[in-house]
Amino acid sequence: MVTYLLENGQIETTVTRAKEVRAVAEKMITIGKNDDLHSKRQVFAYVTKESVAKKLFDEIAPKYADKNGGYTRIIKTGPRRGDAAEMAIIQLV
Repeated sequence: MVTYLLENGQIETTVTRAKEVRAVAEKMITIGKNDDLHSKRQVFAYVTKESVAKKLFDEIAPKYADKNGGYTRIIKTGPRRGDAAEMAIIQLV
């Protein structure tokens, strides 16, 4: 899910999953700020698509170079129709 969040900018999922994705996505963006070999290997070990990892280092991480955290936002959208699970949209700020 982290790969799809970094690829598309936002995804819709349950609140619990969104909170888990937020933690890992923010760590990946923080690692992406350092553009060295070790950071690239750490990101490639977790992000499944090479194009998304390249986008992380080239576009996403430089955008947040002056920020210390708070790269994502979770917006609650209400219960899901089938099982009433609380849904949310997680997006990059």
